[in-house]
Amino acid sequence: MECPSIQKNMKQCNCTYAGCPRMGKCCECVSYHRAKQQLPACFFDKEAEATWDRSYSHFARLHS
Repeated sequence: MECPSIQKNMKQCNCTYAGCPRMGKCCECVSYHRAKQQLPACFFDKEAEATWDRSYSHFARLHS
């Protein structure tokens, strides 16, 4: 599937995994992380995202 908004999405994408093939492709990113019971990088601030812990429990700890 071709994403028409990749350039726009890239301006907001805070993923620090340089080799990510889903960068800027939000629909693919959300689907990928949901299947792994994770949240995508955009749900985390810069410091939390840098840990690469995208788990639901990490997100909950940050917001409790």
